Amino acid sequence: MITRAFENRRTLAATLSLAGALAIVLLSLTAAALGGNKTAALYPRTIKLTDDKIAHWAVLMRPAVVRSKPGLASRIITKLPTGTTDGTQNDVLVLSRIDLSPRQSWYRVRLPILPNNTIGYIKKGDLSPLFAVNTHLYINRSALTATLKRNGKVVFKTRVGVGKSIWPTPRGEFYVRDKLTNFGNPFYGPLAFGISARSAVLTDWPGGGYVGIHGTNQPSLIPGYISHGCIRMKNPAILALGRLMKVGSPVSIR
Repeated sequence: MITRAFENRRTLAATLSLAGALAIVLLSLTAAALGGNKTAALYPRTIKLTDDKIAHWAVLMRPAVVRSKPGLASRIITKLPTGTTDGTQNDVLVLSRIDLSPRQSWYRVRLPILPNNTIGYIKKGDLSPLFAVNTHLYINRSALTATLKRNGKVVFKTRVGVGKSIWPTPRGEFYVRDKLTNFGNPFYGPLAFGISARSAVLTDWPGGGYVGIHGTNQPSLIPGYISHGCIRMKNPAILALGRLMKVGSPVSIR
């Protein structure tokens, strides 16, 4: 009887031990499932990177395929090279980051292509680490003015020349691609900024008809509708802007 009772207790203990082990396994599986669901609930997520006060930009580290939506299955919009027609590194204005998973992120970027104001998506790994800028240039074609804001506050304003009616300066949202000096041609003045805007009319111009912001050797024409689409400033003004505005700055043309 004693032996049988001992065996019963041992069987019961083994059963309880097995039940406990199974319970731990089930709890672990449940916790893992809940954790997985919680992680899945975080994606996709969007993080805004550019607004009226702060913007972010990045350099292309390799030729990049630009798609209409985040994801390798999306339609290809264009392919961007690593260099510009000005001989500088190609860059894009980064509007936001879209995380599809912990290991897959895309950047929503403003593109330097026609039609103007085109936006696309580039894999995060194709771009450099982000650079931040706190300047934003506003061009008013009607008032013939350029206004620079830093952190949302006006720090510079001047009169400008813009495109004639047959070669209009394009409207839209753009960004500064590069800063150029030492032209050896007084027509452009001492300094120029290349921006992502392109003429929809002069597409056969060298370099593809990109719009610039530059000085002049004809200051008496400013303000006015005087150019093939570029934005002209008197030389003291473009030099002052050159000290204030950074590459990557958004440019709004109204």
